Amino acid sequence: MKVRRDVFRPSYPTPAAMITCATPDGRPNIITLGEVYMLSLEPLVMGISIRPQRYSYGVIAETREFVVNYVTEELAAQTDYCGMVSGRDVDKFAATGLTPEPAAEVQAPLIAECPLNIECRVRDILPLGSHHVFVADAVATHVEEAILDANGQVDPERARAIAFIGRAYWKVEGLVDRAFVPGRRFRPAGR
Repeated sequence: MKVRRDVFRPSYPTPAAMITCATPDGRPNIITLGEVYMLSLEPLVMGISIRPQRYSYGVIAETREFVVNYVTEELAAQTDYCGMVSGRDVDKFAATGLTPEPAAEVQAPLIAECPLNIECRVRDILPLGSHHVFVADAVATHVEEAILDANGQVDPERARAIAFIGRAYWKVEGLVDRAFVPGRRFRPAGR
């Protein structure tokens, strides 16, 4: 293998999500990110990474709250649009036809068309290079029952989840194997 330093988004896949925020006077905005992740399961702590030059960076840094809205394959065009234009210049809810819905704990709105929304309050901002990480406590989670499996877990196929790989959106489909099955042991290939 050759050592390369020019591979764009070498960590893949990453979830595609629209992050909502609102200015102190209530003007909502949406930014599309692939840098969205869980930092802790208990308590649920979320992380998002944003370039400091982005409009949403300033809004979230000032208000210290946001909502992670996980998107579906049907929302790919709106997701892409919200990542290509600035909220400084455009009302992205009006431009995309997405529906802002009041959140339970934060001022930033939910996106009604998204099947999973996680309301977050920022506890820390970590400058790490091109992006800064917003470390945030999840304060409320909204989920459509239709995307849950029999165990109450999110089923990515039912959620019609999409992910970023490189510079494109990809469907998440097809179970390969289940992790963490009690009592199951690893069986090496050929045995």
